[in-house]
Order: sequence, then structure tokens, then C-alpha cells
Amino acid sequence: MPESLSSPSSRLWFTSDHHFGHDNIRAHCQRPFDSTEEMNEVLIACVASSDTVYHLGDLFLCPLDEAKTIRRRLHGNICLIRGNHDKTADRMKEGFGWVKDYYELKVEDADVPTGKQLLVLCHYAFRVWRNAHHGSWHLYGHSHGSLPGAGRSMDVGVDCHDFRPLSYEQVKRILCAT
Repeated sequence: MPESLSSPSSRLWFTSDHHFGHDNIRAHCQRPFDSTEEMNEVLIACVASSDTVYHLGDLFLCPLDEAKTIRRRLHGNICLIRGNHDKTADRMKEGFGWVKDYYELKVEDADVPTGKQLLVLCHYAFRVWRNAHHGSWHLYGHSHGSLPGAGRSMDVGVDCHDFRPLSYEQVKRILCAT
């Protein structure tokens, strides 16, 4: 069942595919960093401690101790949607609000006729999803910008968005412009 949130939508963030500690991702995705350390520093985004971050997978590709050190530096309550490279994150579930494979989130939004916007969150892209024909949105990662969205869906991975998370309001602007 979808979660209803009463917190302001501007305090919700969505992101994916950081690949902290993964040196090969720089070449694979043509990331503009001279080192993995530089990439890691840029990806430690500035969100407030009271914010909620929905991370749609592939957070760490590094040893557990390094992942724990990076996690301590990441602000916000991180809710992790498991990706195909989240074995390290699975070993540190206590560092997250929760860890799931799929999630449906309802966000209070006065601009939506029902007053709540349904977001279907998964690491993997769907071509169809629950209530897609009734205004729901689908956010995904995994494809590193190589797969265009369908309908009101989009890749929220860092490779598509200047290596930063997107706020609910940014997602809304992008998806409602299409």
C-alpha cells in the first residue's frame, strides 16, 4: 500500500546510481572526474538532515567500511530501493530508513485532482506501471541516461542530472512539461 506523506514535497529528494567507490563507472558512463575520490566528494550532495531521500539503487560499490564512512556523511533519511549492485548496502540496512525492491509513494500535492500524487519507484524502468493511465509517475535508475522515459516516467540517476538528486518539485516540473 502506498505511503501518504504530510511533509512538504520540497523536502523529498529522488536519485539513483551513485556507485560510490566504483572506479570503472567513470569511464563506463563518461563521468567527468579525475579520480574515484573526486567523484565520491561531488556525489555527497547537500540535503538537510530532516529531508527524505529516495535512492533508487546502486548506491555503493566499495568495501563495507568505506560504505559506512560515506553513509555517515550523507544527510537525510535515505530510503533505499535496491538495485543490482546493492550487496554492500544490504549488509548495512541499519543505515537506512528502509530497504525495499519496489515502492509506491503518495505525496500530498494540491495541484493533483485527488490531492495526492502517486509515484512508482523502482531501480528498473517500466513501460507500464500501476495507474500510469490515471496520472501516476514512475521514477527509475539503472540505465544511466541511456533509456528515454515513457509517458510520465524518468531516470533520476545522477548521470542525467548533473550528479545531484532531484527534489519533488523538480521531478514535477519535468514530468508535467512532457
